[in-house]
Amino acid sequence: MEAPLDPGSLLALSSAYWKACALHAGAMLDVFTPLGRAPSDAAGLATILGCDARALAMLLNALAAMGLLVKSGDQYDLTPASRELLSRDSPRSVAHVVRHNHRIMATWARLPEAVRTGGPLGDHMTDHGDPAAREDFLLAMYGIASAIAPRLAAMIDMAGRQRLLDVGGGPGTYAAHFCLANPGMTATVYDLPGSREFAAGVTARLGVADRVDFAPGNYLRDPLPGGYDVAWLSQILHAEDPDGCRTIIAKAMAALNSGGRIYVHEFMLDDSLDGPEFAALFSLNMLLGTPRGQAYAEGAIREMLAQAGARQVARLDFTGPSGSRVVWGEKP
Repeated sequence: MEAPLDPGSLLALSSAYWKACALHAGAMLDVFTPLGRAPSDAAGLATILGCDARALAMLLNALAAMGLLVKSGDQYDLTPASRELLSRDSPRSVAHVVRHNHRIMATWARLPEAVRTGGPLGDHMTDHGDPAAREDFLLAMYGIASAIAPRLAAMIDMAGRQRLLDVGGGPGTYAAHFCLANPGMTATVYDLPGSREFAAGVTARLGVADRVDFAPGNYLRDPLPGGYDVAWLSQILHAEDPDGCRTIIAKAMAALNSGGRIYVHEFMLDDSLDGPEFAALFSLNMLLGTPRGQAYAEGAIREMLAQAGARQVARLDFTGPSGSRVVWGEKP
């Protein structure tokens, strides 16, 4: 992507965070949910939310100027898109993703420091000590995966494959949808113990609780269970350095039966490393929040799979909403 060269474009890019911060404030204060139930003026909404009415009116006007609210007289209401995507009452809400992005903004403001020192500036990825932040992180993972998993489960042929291992599967979204698409399949979600309860809720809600179990553990330090036909690794390699990635892939390969397949889903860079844009920016996010994590080039992931003994390594004909890709291989 060619960078904007005129002053106006550069200054608009420089102040783009103003819009992000206004959206984040709306999500953190949850202005969208009550407005989705009934239109309101700023004073009435301020009473509901416990905010200063004057300041809230400024925020609501900004959100309306951004096209996220509709203003009629002194009354504010949601647009159809905001009602669907930002109200907590909507099953398609992505407000938890917005809140997660807000929680990591303070670290992003220190990016020059991270580049000077090599980072990171703290574990901003999961915030295990803050229950609300942890919930937003898990809900964000669940929401993003829910938008992708049904499509992937429908396009990947898993005929005859009976057992799937979802390595670092968190909420278990992919494991559940692969089971839904393949009636004879069972799955194991392998992740830290803190994800068990959330994963149990997801699999129960999707009606596959009897077919998806949970195995607690750390995929870097602990052995993985074995005897699987498929290993699914979605968005976990970017948190590790190359040695960590090779360790995880080797363990996943060891967990497979002969003829089993390993799938790696990631925000992959082109081999030139200067695109796609989201993957390049996401790599900076890993710099800020992990000791040695980064986005990896597709070619690097292919090489890791081949080094672990995978054959017929190939890229799936799939591109996710933020440009994610899937590379897979087969165990001899």
